[in-house]
Amino acid sequence: MPHRIVSLIASATEIVCALGFERELVGRSHECDHPPGVARLPTCSSSKVKVEASSRAIDDQVQAIVRDGLSVYSVDPVLLDRLAPTVIVTQTQCEVCAVSLRDVERAVCDLVRSQPAIVSLEPMALGDVWSDIRAVAAALGEPARGDELVARLTGRLEVLRDATRTLRPRPSIACVEWIDPLMMAGNWVPELVECAGGMDPLGEAGAHSGYRDIDELVAADPDVIAVMPCGFDIERAEREMPALTARPEWRRLSAVREGRVVITDGNQYFNRPGPRVVESAEILAECLHPGRFDFGHCGRGWRSWEASGSYG
Repeated sequence: MPHRIVSLIASATEIVCALGFERELVGRSHECDHPPGVARLPTCSSSKVKVEASSRAIDDQVQAIVRDGLSVYSVDPVLLDRLAPTVIVTQTQCEVCAVSLRDVERAVCDLVRSQPAIVSLEPMALGDVWSDIRAVAAALGEPARGDELVARLTGRLEVLRDATRTLRPRPSIACVEWIDPLMMAGNWVPELVECAGGMDPLGEAGAHSGYRDIDELVAADPDVIAVMPCGFDIERAEREMPALTARPEWRRLSAVREGRVVITDGNQYFNRPGPRVVESAEILAECLHPGRFDFGHCGRGWRSWEASGSYG
């Protein structure tokens, strides 16, 4: 009997589809947009944050909502009930990133008569991404598919790791997950940096992303700066860059002077702990080792930051 799956997190939607269950999806979150076919699905959540605001204003909104003990997102329990899901996939890793387990449980207990199984993902590190893939596959009754997908993804990363293992020097890179206030990527990103042949002096693998003072960025003086704001594509990230580039410390950075600042599509790649972590690592390899790696991501997954025409 086919499943009726609702995914309330973009990375889980990608996992469900990569496992071969796209046709069994009946609902999605407002952020689920890949693969393109999921756009046909009804949207079961919405954001309380005014996302058109500046980076600083968005952060202020989020902090105020979380400080009051509320969720950044809303779930539509009436729609969930109408969709009659048998499985709902959500997460507990970050209440700022997607609908929380608490909200889903409240909606299910209140109105969803189908009493679906709830699969909650909590990816803090790369190994957790593989565990989550297996958990989704198991919940859908096909654990072997999970093992096969993990084997393919880890195999691709191992090929990249082998290709970068002996490269010297290993450039340092700062991975900026939020522009204003400044935040450095943690979780699985430092591990992807290692796979790509780099060093991350400011991110901690397996730990939440953390706020940093720009003086810490200056002290680290990384060879490369990769900007990957959570939820922003390249164009939106570029619009937010003046909040960082206008600071007097910016021009003191070696990566700025040498034209090694890149803007990535954080929304589609680095912020999604699903199958495309492999492409994220490939993007980092292209940025860290220009001329040595070309996976075809330049222009689509990342591009060089151009400031006043001084470099590109």
